[in-house]
Amino acid sequence: MRWSQTFIPTQKEIPAEAEVLSHKLMVRAGLMRKLTSGVYTYLPLGLRIIQKVEQIVREEMNRAGAVELLMPIMHPAELWQESGRWSIYGKELMKLKDRHDRNFALGPTHEEVITDLIRSHIRSYRKLPLTLYQIQTKFRDEIRPRFGVMRAREFVMKDAYSFHEDEVSLDKIYQRMYQAYTRIFQRCGLLTAPVKADSGAIGGDVTHEFMVLADTGESEILSCLCGYAASAEGAESRIPQSSIEEKPKRLEKVNTPGAHTVEQVTKFLGVDAKRLVKSIFYRCDDRMVAILIRGDRDINEAKVRRVLSCDQLEMATAEEILQVTGAPMGFSGPVGLEGIERVADLSLQGLVNVVVGANEDQTHMMNVNFPRDFSVDRFEELHLAQAGDLCRLCGKPLTSRRGIEVGQIFKLGTKYSTSMNAHFLDQSGREKLFVMGCYGIGITRTVAATIEQYHDQAGIIWPMTIAPYQVLILPLNVAHQETMDAAVGIYGALIEAGLEVLLDDRDERAGFKFKDADLIGIPIRLTVGEKSLQQEQVELKLRRQDQVVKVHPEEAISRILEMVSAERAAIEGA
Repeated sequence: MRWSQTFIPTQKEIPAEAEVLSHKLMVRAGLMRKLTSGVYTYLPLGLRIIQKVEQIVREEMNRAGAVELLMPIMHPAELWQESGRWSIYGKELMKLKDRHDRNFALGPTHEEVITDLIRSHIRSYRKLPLTLYQIQTKFRDEIRPRFGVMRAREFVMKDAYSFHEDEVSLDKIYQRMYQAYTRIFQRCGLLTAPVKADSGAIGGDVTHEFMVLADTGESEILSCLCGYAASAEGAESRIPQSSIEEKPKRLEKVNTPGAHTVEQVTKFLGVDAKRLVKSIFYRCDDRMVAILIRGDRDINEAKVRRVLSCDQLEMATAEEILQVTGAPMGFSGPVGLEGIERVADLSLQGLVNVVVGANEDQTHMMNVNFPRDFSVDRFEELHLAQAGDLCRLCGKPLTSRRGIEVGQIFKLGTKYSTSMNAHFLDQSGREKLFVMGCYGIGITRTVAATIEQYHDQAGIIWPMTIAPYQVLILPLNVAHQETMDAAVGIYGALIEAGLEVLLDDRDERAGFKFKDADLIGIPIRLTVGEKSLQQEQVELKLRRQDQVVKVHPEEAISRILEMVSAERAAIEGA
């Protein structure tokens, strides 16, 4: 492809709304343009990269035994109401009405649609297991679209769904998909870490996220030397306990005017935040629950949702807290709290002489002790894990890294087949619920994550396997006939050899073209100049290296073929 015949609108300016590097470079390198908030047009260069990722995904999904189909984007509300997610999914579900005033959703995911399809056509265990997948545009009405395609309202995703007669069968396919995902991201040239995660609105009991390791990643990964790794939301940990031995003191009520935050209360009373117990109130479906946790820790709402087995979890309003406790927000506590479920984080076990809200305005209690002064219904691990916590497996400290989620696999079990009454007949002729798995990869998100992992100050550095072109030929002076003849000759020979080549035939200054070459990040650059041709030489350079190699023009083709082969082998492990 000649540069003059395609559309690559590079730009020097950093887009004002871009917060992360991948967003900046995808716009500057002419990969995409914003249409409206969280919605982008993918330009020719960006589309080629997306298609490269899609092809790798297709090859590995087919290799794993999955079969491709294509499902509708527009989903009737009745399916989502049947599964219970019409209200549970929240405002991120993009909804619309047709001319007959019927409700629809633009699919963010397709569990309901695929379950409806399979329950209508698969009646016998003999047709199982079955895995189907699609690559399609998805929609989520993000409250704050940001980070370019990392958190967009419209994006491209691969989603797959498997159906089984039992958990044993699901386990086999889950492991097969785990291995397929490992190969997919390896072939894309990405360094990833599979981590235990939270299932969120998709549901299910077992799930793993595949994280691209990058310093700019939006997600935190906690890991241990023993091999344990999980997202911060999915991680389990033990909080190191204080070794201070102390006897319970006399309960004391103190006035704390204006002090209702952890920082204000601990400063006013001169105590450590570890000695403060926060009482956080949630509405769990149709009941109110008090979660008790140490003042220096945050609550992991994903764990709370699992522990309480609730579909909808929301923080109580100030009015609801006042009604339940008799005190304004910031002054509530477990002492004397009756008629409400109380669940305490494990970090509270063994603490003595703590500070809690007194359920009176402008008042706290000191030297509160369990079970002398209050009771709880149960202790559970509810805290958000953090670096320095102890690993649940080996007891060593957890360390923190940053990552970008590009894929996630779920064991759904019978979550959707139960709610949607999806059955098959087993070997005995009895009706059984389908056991399901779900497997997603963010295609456009993978493109952005690659940029976050592979870039320098000059621009993008594409891995050979997903680069828009493998070779960029850069003639320094297109007006010089011998230069263009040599460039066009090598261009034609490389295309004939089966490579993807971009010829920069623009009549621009050499420095301008070099900057664009680094910006768009094509792996191999061949520079053809008048002076070098006089010495019967052209210049070869790998984008990821500083070294420039001079070779004879007739040798350039074989050298480039060797470089392409070597780069691909290094990525794919061939």
